[in-house]
Amino acid sequence: MALHFSLIFMIFLFPLRSNAQGGPPSPGYYPSSRIGSIGFNQGYRNLWGPQHQRIDQGALTIWLDRSSGSGFKSLNPYSSGYFGAAIKLQSGYTAGVITSLYLSNNEAHPGNHDEIDIEFLGTTVGKPYVLQTNVYVRGSGDGNIIGREMQIHLWFDPTKAFHNYAILWNPTEIIFFVDDVPIRRYARKSDATFPLRPMWVYGSIWDASTWATENGKYKADYNHQPFFGRYNDFKIRGCNANGRSACRPATGSPTGSTGLSRQQYAAMAWVQRNYQFYDYCRDSQRDHRLTPEC
Repeated sequence: MALHFSLIFMIFLFPLRSNAQGGPPSPGYYPSSRIGSIGFNQGYRNLWGPQHQRIDQGALTIWLDRSSGSGFKSLNPYSSGYFGAAIKLQSGYTAGVITSLYLSNNEAHPGNHDEIDIEFLGTTVGKPYVLQTNVYVRGSGDGNIIGREMQIHLWFDPTKAFHNYAILWNPTEIIFFVDDVPIRRYARKSDATFPLRPMWVYGSIWDASTWATENGKYKADYNHQPFFGRYNDFKIRGCNANGRSACRPATGSPTGSTGLSRQQYAAMAWVQRNYQFYDYCRDSQRDHRLTPEC
């Protein structure tokens, strides 16, 4: 479970939705279509809150109420790979609630862990969800937190239907996808700023009222409980860290090389131009000596 209780954003704005019409341009390549789906029990197990988890034909529902949330974890650790799921979020008042899909080795390296996050920050009625991506390296998410947050609104309503969200992580880059559209690429510029140790895949729903919605202005309101997160169409194609055979790391481009195609970069630029509203590298209140990759 991603913990960010002391995180404070110096810039946390909620602009109106972009005037961009329609969705992003086609990325031209759809990595999720090249990976078969698995049921929850084929790749994951419950980690906490088992009484707040339901499995139906391989699909998973987890929920948060006043008593508990719930989380799950992959059966295996991975040294790289593509990790995705189709997720549907709850509508209405969800302030303070985080629904997530992420990679972490917090249990293996407590107090000095790595993490790669996709987090949906709950909202109030009439305002869109925030999708936050983040990268922590060797304890930068522990104690005195040094986050690498980027935040976007989505070009669709994530409460109306399932949409595919994925993290691609290999030794040279991390790419975040929404419906196969790359929304962020985080390159390995040095070993000190890139997660290299094996990680497990996690998902969770939990109360992050101290910071999640407009920097903690709006809290989880349990008059609206339970809060649901729904997951299906799980996809894992990774190099098992415990495996003995050679494994070729996953890539996100049609050529099988690192980086993205020109068409993918154009789609990512469209998302960032029209829907991104926070980039830690552009935050003048941050001490960028702590994030030299900027």
